[in-house]
Amino acid sequence: MPTMTEHAPDQGQPTRLLFLGEDNLADGFRLIGFETYPNPTPEDADRLLRDLRRDQAKALVIVDDALMAQQIPNLQRVRQEGGRIVVIAVPALGAQPRLTSEVAQRLATLFGAATLETAPSGERESS
Repeated sequence: MPTMTEHAPDQGQPTRLLFLGEDNLADGFRLIGFETYPNPTPEDADRLLRDLRRDQAKALVIVDDALMAQQIPNLQRVRQEGGRIVVIAVPALGAQPRLTSEVAQRLATLFGAATLETAPSGERESS
């Protein structure tokens, strides 16, 4: 019977936790220990992500939806590469959450956007 192999913890650099986005969200991420970069310009975000790639850093990077929608070259590269740097997006404070991943877009194409819409309670709306 196959067994799971345990991976030894990485003795290198610790994983960095970063938030890039609107300042009212940055406060909460700062409180839980993230490095925060409130209201970055696309150029600032590109520079930071380029530095993470160059340094071969491990990082969890959370960006707001507005920044994720920008055409930022190093953000696109990091998302395509996967691996050491993981990027996820969060909606603006008070905004209705919506699925914006490539998987969600494919599902919407296959089943229709209404299938993926959620009610305020988080449950799927019935037709």
